[in-house]
Amino acid sequence: MSTGDFLNVDPVELKFPFELKKQISCSLQLSNKTDYHVAFKVKTTNPKKYCVRPNTGIVLPNSTCEVIVTMQAQKEFPADMQCKDKFLLQGVKAPDGAIPKDITAEMFNREAGNVVEECKLRVVYVFSSQHTPARDGSEVGSSMRGSVSDNGQANTAEFVNAARTFTDDVQDKSPEAKALITKLTEEKNKAIQQNNKLRQELELLKLETSRSGGGLSFMIVMLIGLIGLITGYIMKRS
Repeated sequence: MSTGDFLNVDPVELKFPFELKKQISCSLQLSNKTDYHVAFKVKTTNPKKYCVRPNTGIVLPNSTCEVIVTMQAQKEFPADMQCKDKFLLQGVKAPDGAIPKDITAEMFNREAGNVVEECKLRVVYVFSSQHTPARDGSEVGSSMRGSVSDNGQANTAEFVNAARTFTDDVQDKSPEAKALITKLTEEKNKAIQQNNKLRQELELLKLETSRSGGGLSFMIVMLIGLIGLITGYIMKRS
């Protein structure tokens, strides 16, 4: 809390629980402990990013006024997870019976001899663990590992869903990360298709061999080896 001659301001830090693509609001309590009317004005270093209601007003004697500050929805996380935006709240004694429409810019002009009280407010982002972007790629690894079942067979749907989930969650991803996810998905799908094709051919050869009464041919042995190699490749890439 900031205590002044005109107004008490609480809090002096505007804390926003940061979430992407969501408007977030916090409030200020302005308390007038004097016996006269106090006019106030709220300024910010980033007016396009915030909406302040009301940004000017009158706090009646021995009364409290609430100011709502709304941060517009953000599309990406800040580079250093910090915010450099600041607010300035100005207060000045107003004539008795003054109402908001009586407020003028001249009232806050120090050069005109007015006593203007100022309170600087800083912006703080509050992050929860589930809304903080991953930095070490651990989310990628866990998603990739979850795309392969215990018996070594790749589940394409789970793999694609995991990649999509990761892509949606990490909003500050680079073009290289998106290209890597796409490439891995394509390679996984191609390997699975080739594996399924070889298994079908193997079943056909087995059927022909059983009809002819002969043993396994050299081609069947080669196909079994190829299937093993492809399965190992899928597990390694996962």
